[in-house]
Amino acid sequence: MLIGVDVSPKELAQRAESLIRYSSNRYLTTVRIAFRAKQRRFDDFDGLLEDSMIKPVQRAIVEMSDEQDQPDLLPG
Repeated sequence: MLIGVDVSPKELAQRAESLIRYSSNRYLTTVRIAFRAKQRRFDDFDGLLEDSMIKPVQRAIVEMSDEQDQPDLLPG
């Protein structure tokens, strides 16, 4: 997923549903998404991610769903 690419609303909704469906705690998943979005927003303010076309919450959902679907991409 490229940072500057827009995600269709339908795809975003499917990714969010997938995150919540496979989580053991919906509230905790929602808090994790919000926390990551807050981190990304501050990264944008610091100029680390320039010209981002996707909103922080959308980016957080996409990143977390990619991590869920492809755990081999995680470092470590």
